[in-house]
Amino acid sequence: MNRNNPMKQSMIYLMLALLAASCSSPSGQQAGSAGTADTVAQAVDDTAQMPKVDGVSGATNVSNPPSFNGVIVMPPQNHVTVTLSMGGSVKDIHILPGKYVRKGEVVLTLANPAFIELQQSYLDAAAQAEYLRKEYERQQKLVSDESASLKRLQQSKADYLSMKSRMEAAAAQLALLGVDTAALNRNGIRTYLDVRAPRSGYVTNMDINAGKYFAAGEPVCDVIDKSNPMLQLTAYEKDLDKLKPGTRFTFNVNGMPDTTFTAELVSVDQMVDNVNRSIKVYARIVEGYSNFRQGMYVSAKITDKKH
Repeated sequence: MNRNNPMKQSMIYLMLALLAASCSSPSGQQAGSAGTADTVAQAVDDTAQMPKVDGVSGATNVSNPPSFNGVIVMPPQNHVTVTLSMGGSVKDIHILPGKYVRKGEVVLTLANPAFIELQQSYLDAAAQAEYLRKEYERQQKLVSDESASLKRLQQSKADYLSMKSRMEAAAAQLALLGVDTAALNRNGIRTYLDVRAPRSGYVTNMDINAGKYFAAGEPVCDVIDKSNPMLQLTAYEKDLDKLKPGTRFTFNVNGMPDTTFTAELVSVDQMVDNVNRSIKVYARIVEGYSNFRQGMYVSAKITDKKH
């Protein structure tokens, strides 16, 4: 007899006991036999419906769906760091952390004498380039009339092209700072540099106060567009065969235990962490929620695949 199947043993013992009881009661034998048969059939049916249990560990063979922990993140293109192309000290702050800004809206203004000098360099170069252009055109006309030397024409051309390149270089630097050179030609030099939002979203990571100095290349804040939130989940090598494009997750967010949300797998990182052998998994949240914040902890589990 197989020792590893206690359910089968229990069923056999039950049948033997019922048969012995029916044999020991001569009166009502037919009724007893019918009742015994019904009882045995019911016992067999109940046994068939019970979950299979391991005879050693006592654990059922029903496996739970894999679960994952992670955080809410935004796609890289929706998370922009505002970095300065020119340093300066903070003059005015127009937006508070957590506030929504539109693309091109002024976040803060900086004071830097180098900004004024750059505008002056552009205007000087633009004026000189215009003068040298006309002089070059005049020399061309004189050469065609044989009233000037070719050497003078070549020198005039070199002077004009050199000044023109200086003007274009200054214009390119101003463009990186968000300055419209056409408006600069019309309105003249501006005292303060406006730092504008590169896209619409919520301002965060803003460690700023009036008078604080920022060097060129230093970040001043982030702008986050929350229109397409995602999950960054931690998986392991044993779960890879269950993670296919279109796999659906249900997840809960800390602080919102009674609400279940849905996400869909979009990508699996190709690198495995050398320390804990984990893999980053990214899933698109099907329906966003205004209270979602980047960095919120979530717990998720696989539900099914999208058909």
